[in-house]
Amino acid sequence: MSFFHPMPGKSSKRLALAIPVAVAATALTIGGLPRLSARTLVARQTDALSVPTVATVTPESASGHGTLVVPGDIEAFQEANIYARTSGYLGQWFFDIGSHVHKGDLLARIDAPEVDAQLAQAQADASTASANYQIARVTAARWQEMLKSNAVSQQSSEENVSAMKAKQATLAAAQANVNRLQQLQSFEKVYAPFDGTLTVRNVDVGALIDAGNGGAPAALFRLVETDRMRVFVNVPQADAAAVAIGAPATLALPQYPGRTFTGLVARTSGAIDPVSRTLRVEVDLANPDGALLPGAFAQVSLSLSADAGQMSLPANALLFRPSGVQVATVDGKDQVRLVPVTLGRDLGARVEIRAGLHGDEKVIVNPGDAIADGQRVQINAHPVNAT
Repeated sequence: MSFFHPMPGKSSKRLALAIPVAVAATALTIGGLPRLSARTLVARQTDALSVPTVATVTPESASGHGTLVVPGDIEAFQEANIYARTSGYLGQWFFDIGSHVHKGDLLARIDAPEVDAQLAQAQADASTASANYQIARVTAARWQEMLKSNAVSQQSSEENVSAMKAKQATLAAAQANVNRLQQLQSFEKVYAPFDGTLTVRNVDVGALIDAGNGGAPAALFRLVETDRMRVFVNVPQADAAAVAIGAPATLALPQYPGRTFTGLVARTSGAIDPVSRTLRVEVDLANPDGALLPGAFAQVSLSLSADAGQMSLPANALLFRPSGVQVATVDGKDQVRLVPVTLGRDLGARVEIRAGLHGDEKVIVNPGDAIADGQRVQINAHPVNAT
């Protein structure tokens, strides 16, 4: 019985070749699988990054009142230069600058001897005219009685009646001259026309007072009412329609840091200045402690009313493109839609949108400059603070 025995040399060679191949295959498997997994992960991350995540907000109704800050000029509620109506010399003044006076207070007294003398003469002339009229009236009455008995002619009676009427007219003229000079004499005393503060005194005792007979008169005093103040501001044309009579206004002055003064819009000019394209607005406010001074500068914050139906967006939701202002919205298919909008007033952190939106859009906040219409995006699940 015979057995076949393979040659030992050939089996050893085959085994020697199989072992390295197995080792190489094992090494490739161990090293290749992580690389393949990493490549798959990178591909997935790339796909995810190709669809950016965005945060969105919904347009809100514009605030009922926006705020506009503009510079303002403070002026007295009323002010007047006090002039003399009678020429003469200043006899005495009673109040200096900074004095608070009341309506009817005597400010100064003017010595006008010529007016006094003219008044005395006019009163004497009026007395003479009165006496002449009384004689003429009695004479005319007597002649009318004699005419009834035909003792005198009708012509003589009518002549006496006419003479009486002429004397009456002379008396009226004399009395009118007396009244005029009495009025001039009353102007020798200068009174305050309203409550206020004297800011100017231009005369001293003995100064010649010219009431305008010899040229342009000079003001004796300047009086301003400071219990109430007017503040004038110029509102840009774009905000003119939002200024309402009675709207609140707040003043801030550099000399009073941390303190504010409140007033109300009292009136507007009702017209746009063609040069500055602004609306003149007046704000009235009380000044009981006299802290506000005429001629001062203030920063005025006006409360502006918004039109019904207006919407607003955060300022960082706007895209400024060559074709105009746009916002990026996300539609139902998670695709970007660029929508042109018309801006309204600047409300600070938000901007009024006058046209272009319906109010239910999802508007992207902080959109990238490269964002394009039709681009796919995914919305961040966490809400964004729209303010």
